[in-house]
Amino acid sequence: MVSAVVPTLDAARELAQTLAVLWDAAPLVGEIVVADGGSRDGTPDVAGSAGARVVLAPRGRGSQLAAGAAAAQGDWLLFVHADCRPLPGWEAAVRAFLAGSRERAGYFALALDDRRQAARCLEALVAWRCRVCALPYGDQGLLIHRTLYDAVGGHPAIPLMEDVALARRLGRARLQPLGATMLASARRYRRDGYLRRSLRNLVCLSLYFAGVPPARIARLYG
Repeated sequence: MVSAVVPTLDAARELAQTLAVLWDAAPLVGEIVVADGGSRDGTPDVAGSAGARVVLAPRGRGSQLAAGAAAAQGDWLLFVHADCRPLPGWEAAVRAFLAGSRERAGYFALALDDRRQAARCLEALVAWRCRVCALPYGDQGLLIHRTLYDAVGGHPAIPLMEDVALARRLGRARLQPLGATMLASARRYRRDGYLRRSLRNLVCLSLYFAGVPPARIARLYG
């Protein structure tokens, strides 16, 4: 069974659609665990009404993902952000991946819900980053067997860069594309501007690699 784990913080607006897409894959997806970090917009109620199990966790995506994974009962864990949803055809890709080795983790290609050319350029850059640097981000989702997840230490309890930390622990040899696509919200890029937001993300990543504590980087990330 695959357990989907979704971290949330004031995500009521987009969560229901994401959960509906995940439930459409039942019984492949046998449960959904929503790990909430203290939402004040009714997110836990939305999750519960949609049939998800809600666990409360300290605010911070790393802490929430770790708490959701600990509460999940499935052999495989599928981590999905609340404002992201897999596009049609993903179930077949996941089934094919499950039939292979458990010593690998799969990630989705990224698509943004924006028709502008800037979005296509960013998607191409993300594909390059994954191919060359073996560094998928959390908004691309991650499918991983529990034994491998536990073996590499899972998500660290940090407020930012938890996806980068896990990807580095897994290493290039154990990270593989799933052959499916995740549609992610471009809300932050539309709000801040594609160039400005991308540069900010790059600065945050560089600071993390330089050893700056994630809590300090989170203030810059916004």
